[in-house]
Amino acid sequence: MTDDITARLQAALDRDDALTLFRGAIARESITGNEANVVDFLEARMRDLDLSGLTRTEFLSGRPNIWGERKGAGQGADRGKRLLFIGHTDTVHVDGWREHWAGTEREEPFAAPIIDGAVWGRGSGDLKAGITASLAALALLDKAGIRLKGDVAFAFVGDEESGQPGTGISAGIKHFVGSIEAGEVAAPDFTVYVEPTRLAVYAAQIGFFITDITITGRSAYFGVPELGKDALRASHAAMTALWKHSDEIAARAEHRLVGRGFLLITGLTGGGYIAVPERCTLSLIRKLLPGEDLDTAADEIEAAVRGAISDPEISVEFAYPAGRDHSLGGTAAEIDQTRNEVALLSDAMAGAMSGRGGIEGAPFWSESPFFVNRLGIPAVYCAPGDIRNCHTFEEHVDVEEYLAGIVGFAAFMARYCGVAK
Repeated sequence: MTDDITARLQAALDRDDALTLFRGAIARESITGNEANVVDFLEARMRDLDLSGLTRTEFLSGRPNIWGERKGAGQGADRGKRLLFIGHTDTVHVDGWREHWAGTEREEPFAAPIIDGAVWGRGSGDLKAGITASLAALALLDKAGIRLKGDVAFAFVGDEESGQPGTGISAGIKHFVGSIEAGEVAAPDFTVYVEPTRLAVYAAQIGFFITDITITGRSAYFGVPELGKDALRASHAAMTALWKHSDEIAARAEHRLVGRGFLLITGLTGGGYIAVPERCTLSLIRKLLPGEDLDTAADEIEAAVRGAISDPEISVEFAYPAGRDHSLGGTAAEIDQTRNEVALLSDAMAGAMSGRGGIEGAPFWSESPFFVNRLGIPAVYCAPGDIRNCHTFEEHVDVEEYLAGIVGFAAFMARYCGVAK
């Protein structure tokens, strides 16, 4: 049901301006490492909104974060809450995009064409729709003449995506959270991380870590295999044990929003040429539920592999290449889904677009644990876009969903921060 605030916002929305903002952000290629290109664009738009405390600072050389805020009009006991919208500015690569779409309207990954009611392009869903919808929501409140009691802050950080050499370790948000801990940036009361959710509210997310397992034996000519130590055969034993362990993990518990934990073996490399294979490498990813401990989960994997390889002359080494908010990987997170803020955001999105605003769990890892687990600040994911088409050649965002996201964010800002008279 559409309430008075939502109806007022819908009437004030300028569709063309909102889409120009969105398409302009996509046009600024910002593959991980090149975040400055889109930060230049966002800085200008944030200045247009007359944000105070606008700060652009490098988390690594040549790679900036940017943040700023709109101070609320409330005073004293009528101050209102402080709300933060945050998202990452970097996108994944476009390898193969042009070849895949050669000769079509979609060929240029940063042209942001509107096709069949959707905006296409790399970074459209992940997550420039969320960033621009949050900024457009504040502009919409201004146009509708709605002043807030509380503060609305925005922070856009780099280095969330992995896949580029030497990047993707959440360096941007580590720098920003460090600024909050140092008292240089005011802590929010509630955080909305604008990962794509199709306007659902994700109150929980999975954790993860990646393990690379190197199994080393001894090579020998194929005619005398008894002189060797077969790393490939040992790898088979290890995989069998790991698959059994995955089944055991899945049987332990099921989380109401993110399902069951498991591990997935994602790769096996190695072998020998007319010889006993000397070295093999396995790669796996482990999904964790809220409450599961990364160190314990990693110890279990190591124990399963070592227990499957009984030969003391075959060595096993473990590496964990994807540390995020934990040295091994990324922790799972959740907040109470019955919190008032969650209900307010859910209702705002449902009012902006029929059938949206459900409370769900994130089937991905992103950076909300830096707030929930490290700072103790409640955070959710919510934004236009569908994670299922992100990182693919099909990345796009439905125009009506994007516009509804703007209205929903604006309505939530008004309800959470309070409206000044």
